[in-house]
Amino acid sequence: MTAPTDRNRLDEEASPYLRQHADNPVNWQPWDDAALEAAREQDKPIFLSVGYSACHWCHVMEDESFQDDDVAALLNEQFVPIKVDREERPDVDSIYMTVCQTVTGRGGWPLSAWLTPEGKPFYVGTYFPKEPRRNMPGFEGLLERIAESWQDDEDRREMESRADQWTAAARDRLQDVPSAGADAPGDDLLVDAAGAIQRSADREHGGFGNQGPKFPQEARLHVLLRAHHDTGGESYADVARETLDAMADGGLYDHVGGGFHRYCTDRDWTVPHFEKMLYDNAELARLYLAGHQVFDDDDRYATVVEETFAFLERELRHPDGGLYATLDAQSETPDGDHEEGAFYVWTPERVADAVAASDDCDPVDADLFCERYGVTESGNFENDWTVLTISKPVAELAEPHDLDADAVRARLERARDAVFDARSERPRPRRDAKILAGWNGLAISALAEGAIVLEDDAYADLAGDALAFVREHLWDEDAQRLSRRAVPVDGDGSLDEHRDGSLDVQGEGYLEDYAFLARGAFDHYQATGDVESLSFARDLADVVHEEFYDADAGSVFFTPDSGEDLVVRPQEVRDQSTPSSLGVACDVLLSLSHFATDDRYEAVVETVLERHGSRIEASPVEHPSLALVGDRYRSGDAELTLACDDRPAEFRETLAATYLPRRVVAQRPATADGLAAWLDALELDAAPPIWADRDARDGPTAYACRSFACSPPAASLEDAIAFFD
Repeated sequence: MTAPTDRNRLDEEASPYLRQHADNPVNWQPWDDAALEAAREQDKPIFLSVGYSACHWCHVMEDESFQDDDVAALLNEQFVPIKVDREERPDVDSIYMTVCQTVTGRGGWPLSAWLTPEGKPFYVGTYFPKEPRRNMPGFEGLLERIAESWQDDEDRREMESRADQWTAAARDRLQDVPSAGADAPGDDLLVDAAGAIQRSADREHGGFGNQGPKFPQEARLHVLLRAHHDTGGESYADVARETLDAMADGGLYDHVGGGFHRYCTDRDWTVPHFEKMLYDNAELARLYLAGHQVFDDDDRYATVVEETFAFLERELRHPDGGLYATLDAQSETPDGDHEEGAFYVWTPERVADAVAASDDCDPVDADLFCERYGVTESGNFENDWTVLTISKPVAELAEPHDLDADAVRARLERARDAVFDARSERPRPRRDAKILAGWNGLAISALAEGAIVLEDDAYADLAGDALAFVREHLWDEDAQRLSRRAVPVDGDGSLDEHRDGSLDVQGEGYLEDYAFLARGAFDHYQATGDVESLSFARDLADVVHEEFYDADAGSVFFTPDSGEDLVVRPQEVRDQSTPSSLGVACDVLLSLSHFATDDRYEAVVETVLERHGSRIEASPVEHPSLALVGDRYRSGDAELTLACDDRPAEFRETLAATYLPRRVVAQRPATADGLAAWLDALELDAAPPIWADRDARDGPTAYACRSFACSPPAASLEDAIAFFD
């Protein structure tokens, strides 16, 4: 009988990342019962490789090692090689990445881990070259040494002892919850957190830390903006604005096509890692919307958001509304090679050719474009290519060219259009067409907030389309459960890049899927007053309470209670590349507690804050999402009840213009009969406090409330909001 490990089984998978490895000579296995059982039966260690489609060094390690016949023979004979898409299995990634970070002091992808047949890690790392290089061991030699040690009884006992220790360390960091008896964070949490974040800032180049790489840290900036609002502290605003400007001016931002890359490799935000992730573009758009409300007199941040949303709609949208996961960093060069950034970088000659191909431009437009975006003969990237950055303000370009500022802007816009058209003819980066429930939730939140802040219903429509897609394809209404992802496939199960086939739906939802999507659905309700979105958010929150909250432990876990039994049941307490799922879960539970007639949602938040309060206070830089929740719990929400069927222009304009942290927009029907129908739809016996006795009075009426105190009913939302002053 043929064992599952006798062949590469990734051709059976729908994940684009896994299928990229289906032709490797390595007998890759997916993470499933068959592979894990084979490791136990054959008493072989597992080699676990975790990556994702847009990961540059994942591609490099594949080219160097996983395509090599000698390396493949070692892996196939001495190990059970398992390949995991971290975007499909963030639980597996979280456990072994935590071990890697704890043991080596760093992390990243590809993640390479060697496990006992029981799944306990005994050796970890990230990228390994095939041959030794730069103080890194060679992958082939490392495989040989580990295989030899596994066969030696004394070495194996030491490896298994280390595996037990490392698993215990991961359990301590991810699963264990501080003992009961502590207090939730105190009233000074916001100011203390903002102070710690401010002290970690790079005041010369923006962002955090005094060396590369530089990552967006959206939640930290939300803390600073909220602290500035509450205290008037200008230093908080200065740090936030410096970072917003640095990211929007530098190479992190795509100045031709809109949207943000994953991170920058240097301190001054010049050279990015070029992959584009849905979650980054969602969270950064939401951040720049807040920045627009706080700072943006010239609408610069609003333009960044509009261009980012245009990128999402153009590049990452399924025809039926769902949003894809990523664009790869690599694409084909003019020489036929595949290199990182090839789609995005320029030379003066290439700019001149692009502009010359446009009937609307002349050579001066190319010169202005190169000066504006720093395109030079020597470049700032590999092989004399240039990553575009804002290098000169418009005012400095006007006088040397004998133009006024408006004429310069018009010429730059024409040149940018020409460069965009020319770039569109280049080989495109590969797209990972997974549609992930949680990441779509983040994008839905951003688009919904965009509809409010930019007063553009088109963004609410895009948010609604994505929400409807996820509900139709990933939500099981009967079982009240959410699947993790959908991938477009054709009739024989192969990837369908034209997306005219069916969807392969797999994977149980994790906490981030339920929490991010619940917040997205709630934010869509805040933007539109759609009670169906509110109802769906409550359904998702109920599953969080039932499947992820452990009352005895006093926390909300990343995996469901009924899920796969891994060596550790993780929590996601810290913010990482995405917001802390525990923090977002608590945030949306606080929002939905206003629409419940019992205190079970709020009780979860209170318990989590009590158990994790000391961690949050000790290191708010690592826990900004939970710090925001703790502040919100202490301060109380800014409740805006809008009793109306359609929002009048004044309500919309005031919401757009007002930065109001801890805001909860609670639209309800104008009439008692209309409210009764909503209560039936929500299966509520009585009106929740945020709606009760807040009726319309002679037309649309606004109420502003906080901590059981309310403004008088007002026909003007601006007048009602004055209650918070």
